[in-house]
Amino acid sequence: MADSRQQYLDLAAELTEHDRLYYVEATPKISDFEYDQLNKKLRGIEEANPDWVVDWSPTQRVGHEPISSFEKVVRDVPMLSLDNTYDEEDLRAFHERVLKGLDGEKVTYALELKIDGLGIELTYKSGEFVLGATRGDGTIGEDVTVNLRTVGGVALKLREEVDVTVRGEVYMTLAAFEKLNAERERAGEEPFKNARNLASGSLKMLDPREVARRPMQVTLYEVVGGEAIGGSHAEVLEKIAALGLPTSKYNSTASTFEELHEQIEKWMGRRDELPFEVDGLVIKVDDFAQRERLGSTSKFPRWAIAYKFPAQKVTTIVENLITNIGRTGAVTPVAVLTPVELSGTTVKRASLHNWDQVERLGIGPGDRVMLEKAGEIIPQVLEVVEKASDEVFAAPTECPSCKTTLEREEGKVVLFCPNSLGCPQQLMESIEFFAGRGQFNIDGFGEKVTIALVEAGIVESVADIFTLTAEQVESLERFASISAKNLIDAIATARDNATFSRLLAALGVRHIGGVASKAIAAVYSSMTVLLEMIDAKDSEASIAELSEIDGIGGVMAATLDHFLRNPPAREVLALLADRGVDPVEPASTAPEGGGTLSGKTFVITGTLSAPRGDLKKRIEAAGGVVTGSVSGSTDYLVAGAKTGKTKLAAANKHNVTVVDEAGLEALLSG
Repeated sequence: MADSRQQYLDLAAELTEHDRLYYVEATPKISDFEYDQLNKKLRGIEEANPDWVVDWSPTQRVGHEPISSFEKVVRDVPMLSLDNTYDEEDLRAFHERVLKGLDGEKVTYALELKIDGLGIELTYKSGEFVLGATRGDGTIGEDVTVNLRTVGGVALKLREEVDVTVRGEVYMTLAAFEKLNAERERAGEEPFKNARNLASGSLKMLDPREVARRPMQVTLYEVVGGEAIGGSHAEVLEKIAALGLPTSKYNSTASTFEELHEQIEKWMGRRDELPFEVDGLVIKVDDFAQRERLGSTSKFPRWAIAYKFPAQKVTTIVENLITNIGRTGAVTPVAVLTPVELSGTTVKRASLHNWDQVERLGIGPGDRVMLEKAGEIIPQVLEVVEKASDEVFAAPTECPSCKTTLEREEGKVVLFCPNSLGCPQQLMESIEFFAGRGQFNIDGFGEKVTIALVEAGIVESVADIFTLTAEQVESLERFASISAKNLIDAIATARDNATFSRLLAALGVRHIGGVASKAIAAVYSSMTVLLEMIDAKDSEASIAELSEIDGIGGVMAATLDHFLRNPPAREVLALLADRGVDPVEPASTAPEGGGTLSGKTFVITGTLSAPRGDLKKRIEAAGGVVTGSVSGSTDYLVAGAKTGKTKLAAANKHNVTVVDEAGLEALLSG
């Protein structure tokens, strides 16, 4: 622990520098383990001394609660669009216009890769990151500061205490995008179509914790008012890089049209070697004084242009159509193709995402189709260019793995198998998910162990995990007596530490994740209690009751009700209970000696000035209990702005006292 706040600040600054080396320079000087140890030490100091914590600490990147909306940001200096050019003739015309505007004066161009991402603007005051905004319409963007703080390359504190506003691009690398899509397909979820849309959508999510799970990066390419700190664009970029901000290592210059053309040809040939998607080059006059003389039109600066690369397309033959069944049961059509080269890779398969897409395109066996990879990581089937016959692949009606009748949620295009705990193709991934981090957290129970146990026929459902013996595990390849015992001990520990919310989340019910599971567990303390409610009511009544829980919508409630009435699921749940897995959700405990809210039950709803999680902690610290829905046992409904009529009606029905935040403060103070 630190003896003084200065030691704490020094440690935070040290970790900030390691972040810069890792995310900006890509030259880390310490191992991940050493970094984690320093980070753990920093968190320990902050927990012991909460008044020491600074906003720029590396531990403060991720917010703890979702926000309700994004505020608008109005710029004094608009982010102008760039005019586009697609061929040598247009590029030459741009060059000649520049020379004419400068009376034939010699010009140097700065060349930058046009990364296919989302435009952003970062503002620093006295060296600290204070505002991050999207491009929007150029003049008005959205304040996404909380989300941009989660992006590793966004420095929270600069090396100098300066005021500066910079602009750039948030994007995702090909490797990160492919890994994320692979995880989604294993989970039975539809893959994202392209990295740009994913980065854009991620940055506009309301929960920064979810944004942090999506590995984005940032590259900065412009300084607002850069002419005040340097004579040229290249000089200014060097200065902000020295401050700890990420700039591109691929930047270059050209002084003649021939050099410009040569650079374009080079990058068109090397675009497939890059770790991220690019759709062209941005060409800018380097000298600020020359930029001032050239000026801008109402839409575009006259001193810059974007040279767009042509889209990459190729045709091939559809040999067959197979189905992929993910963890959540989604049945996805996948086209098996005659292998073809596209963007430097051999493409043999292409996901068609859903069966409506197959029908819309009219794809059948032997058809020649057009593939495109323009800003796409996963090849997209654009159209059928030549039909082999009138045949079109038909959507299946039953699961090819377990023969269960497939279903489709109202208003959705995805077909899915509802037999999540009894379908062989879902089995492997459902077991790995059940045992994984965030669910039962069984140490050492990963993908390889799951495959070995399932292929050996030892585990046929998630319930079988809890009948495993050390002898069974030791019989598997690569397991010795000690490692087998460790796995059995880890299973026992996970069972002992389980909670109802973790069990519910681990079952992998469609739409019911960790947050929803906690909300449900706050109302129904165990699976036994929840099943008693399901069995006592018909579906309509149970869905209505579940929908009253804060954060549980009608679709989620219907999905859970359907799952819990499914015989194979009930069989597995019964086996889990027989094997000691029917955990109870721990109740909030009052402080010693009681508290000002001891014995009182609260429900929090609406838009509030403080995060709900913070209010919940304060209520619980004062001895109160916070639940997700209003019932006869509720004492107070804490209602913020935009409180729904359902909650207020329930409060009126059960004679529950409704208070605002000021009323809650009065209750907390006694």
